[in-house]
Amino acid sequence: MKLILAVVEEDMTFDAIKTLSAYGYRTTKFASTGRFLKKGNSTLLLGVEDEKVEDVIRILRLISDSREKEPEDEHSTNVNCFVLPMTDFQRC
Repeated sequence: MKLILAVVEEDMTFDAIKTLSAYGYRTTKFASTGRFLKKGNSTLLLGVEDEKVEDVIRILRLISDSREKEPEDEHSTNVNCFVLPMTDFQRC
């Protein structure tokens, strides 16, 4: 299993959660701030099987590509994903 941490721009958080949910992925959302405290973000946590990682990233990329990037920052992205190994997952 893998743990995906997806840092998503605040204005696309609802679309990301709604779309991931439609594909059967459960998410946990945390409010977060980045870019020197200038911009609100959400950090989404998803626990997925190894073979589902690329599907989640594909979904997030589709949502991100449909949004405009900030013109003042050529390196800006709408989503940053971190994929971490996970040894155990339990729902209590």
